[in-house]
Amino acid sequence: MINNVVLVGRLTKDPDLRYTANGQATANFTLAVNRSYKNANGQYDADFINVVIWRKPAETLAQYAKKGTLLGVTGRIQTRNYENQQGQRVYVTEVVCENFQLLESRASSERRQSNDQSFDGGGFSGGQSFNQSFNQSSTQASQNTMPDFGRDADPFASSAQIDISDDDLPF
Repeated sequence: MINNVVLVGRLTKDPDLRYTANGQATANFTLAVNRSYKNANGQYDADFINVVIWRKPAETLAQYAKKGTLLGVTGRIQTRNYENQQGQRVYVTEVVCENFQLLESRASSERRQSNDQSFDGGGFSGGQSFNQSFNQSSTQASQNTMPDFGRDADPFASSAQIDISDDDLPF
């Protein structure tokens, strides 16, 4: 059986660090992960994925990752259910984080957070504000690095000849 998850997204709020009755650390957080296509309004929608992490990595994550941090997560999907106080069965699907990686430096994270505060008046006030800020920074990054050919465009469709010597090829 295979149950592997790899996510890259931004934290929607600071991780919620707690301890179980026997002293095990656990942190819950939500990652906003942009979809790879635009909606009818020309914007990228995001999925908000619930993640849980346990033990020492939970404490480390809570110490270093804050709202808006770009985070890489590997883990597995887990489903569970329980009965709430009203006697209703509640089903939960979440990612159990087995490993994480901070994907930006502290300086760039702080710089982005100060830009975000000026963008929407003090941080993310909800999903829409988060998406606007995240999409704006993602769009700026892609404009500064590579042209956007679109999902169906063929960047090699041009008939222009490319001058590359055989010594430059890796094979």
